Amino acid sequence: MRNNAGGHWNHTFFWTVLGAPSNTNGPSAELKAAIDKAFGSMDEMQGKFNAAAAGRFGSGWAWLGVDASTKDLVVTSTANQDNPLMSAIVGADACVPVLGLDVWEHAYYLKYQNRRPDYISAFWSVVNWDAVNGHYANATAGKAPKL
Repeated sequence: MRNNAGGHWNHTFFWTVLGAPSNTNGPSAELKAAIDKAFGSMDEMQGKFNAAAAGRFGSGWAWLGVDASTKDLVVTSTANQDNPLMSAIVGADACVPVLGLDVWEHAYYLKYQNRRPDYISAFWSVVNWDAVNGHYANATAGKAPKL
């Protein structure tokens, strides 16, 4: 149940944060300010996110989320089909996801084979920032992402 429900939620969420390369407008002013506050810069956030994605051994996910208690942005990763909303079960950093990346091989193998870092790097060119901005607004209001 956990794996199937988690997989369904994670993938449904994942599709919302993907867009055409021509539609990647970037983070809103509010999200950009939160990124700068939490990480120092967009590049630093991407570096931490990329490290979480690349460092996940085997199958799993990398996440940018809003800590429910502090409202600060955090980067975390989860194994298999777990996500940070399951933090009480999986022991991940508790947060409300605003951006997620599937790092299961099925997500990238046909195009990237075993070159996960290339896949992670390419991900940033297809992030649907309008969706991420919406997820961030919901998360800071204490709501889970609308899927």
